[in-house]
Amino acid sequence: MTKRRSAAAGVKGTAARSGTAAKSGTESKAAINLRIEPDTRRMIDSAAAALGKTRTEFMIETARARAVDVLLDQRLYVLAPDRYAAFVRALDDPPPPGPKLRALLGRKPAWDT
Repeated sequence: MTKRRSAAAGVKGTAARSGTAAKSGTESKAAINLRIEPDTRRMIDSAAAALGKTRTEFMIETARARAVDVLLDQRLYVLAPDRYAAFVRALDDPPPPGPKLRALLGRKPAWDT
């Protein structure tokens, strides 16, 4: 029991805060307990079953993907006022497409092959 608690404390330490797992292989998994409405649980179970996953697999994959999206959407770009004005001008009045852009837009996307 003591070993488990100390391992769990390690998960809450620097590796968890920095977002990187320890390379030593001694890090254990931590539990997350949730209280949810029965309808929500049934919906999650149905979605997990539709993908052939367990509830835990589904919830971890879904939460992780959403966390990545949220974090990527929260990036802040700070520019000096003159650089910001140039950035806004470029967005408002982009240059006409050149031959390379036309060629790129004329290509069939990789997901359509």
